[in-house]
Amino acid sequence: MSTEQLVQYLVSGATLGSVYAIVGIGFTIIFSVTGIINFAQGEFVMLGGMLSFWFIRVAALPPPLAFLLAIAATAGVGFLLERWAIRPASGSPVISLIIITIGASILIRGLAGQFWGKDAVHIPPFSGDDPIRLGGATVVPQSLWVIATMLLVVAALKLVLDYTMLGKALRACAINRRAAGLMGIDTKAMSLVAFSLSAGLGALAGVVITPLTLTSYDAGTMLGLKGFAAAAIGGFGSQLGAVAGGLLLGLAESLGAAFISSSYKDAIALLVLFLVLLRPGGASGEGG
Repeated sequence: MSTEQLVQYLVSGATLGSVYAIVGIGFTIIFSVTGIINFAQGEFVMLGGMLSFWFIRVAALPPPLAFLLAIAATAGVGFLLERWAIRPASGSPVISLIIITIGASILIRGLAGQFWGKDAVHIPPFSGDDPIRLGGATVVPQSLWVIATMLLVVAALKLVLDYTMLGKALRACAINRRAAGLMGIDTKAMSLVAFSLSAGLGALAGVVITPLTLTSYDAGTMLGLKGFAAAAIGGFGSQLGAVAGGLLLGLAESLGAAFISSSYKDAIALLVLFLVLLRPGGASGEGG
């Protein structure tokens, strides 16, 4: 393999890994605050791409406004999921709440299929299709947008969690939800914020990746699974762990496609997830 090809695969892996990282961060935010693994996270990614397409092609809105509206609308879906489905079942076993998110995932996917149909759709790239030469490799600009978006998400979350009252309240709930409530923090409101923020991040991942890959009503299933794997690799309590897990998974897929076969790309992700779940502590990464 030439150096140019290696760079090409590394950029491709970093691009995929950045998307998985953003989705994985969404998993960690909800898990840290509520203890729930939200299996509707992949559908938030799908909604980001599909709503962007609808706002651009049907509503004829300029792309920047369409992207913002898609993210805001998806955050609203996360808000409604917490308010109408999760909160009424608060106090139930965690497994029951997880099953609710699985049901929400199926519902959202079904409604999307009814509304948009089953054809794959595409939205225009942010800054054109003209390739960029990078280390001898040819890179499309959208790949750089994806990687930069992931880095901005990590930096923004760091600032919010460390330097704002909202962020400190979320961190307090993540450390000890009951103690946070006793200290006057509205834990129900923090749960609402966590679901809305997670949904918005999922939509953002959908917005930046859809110009590179087609999206459809069922595209969120595999993206959600890979985001779950990213969070599981890094540990569900760590956003930086989810980033590391996402990048590792993306690079494993890309290099696996290079050295084995692109047909096994999804199988590689599932194998990594299987190995993670077999370790002591399972998906949480907290071994005994």
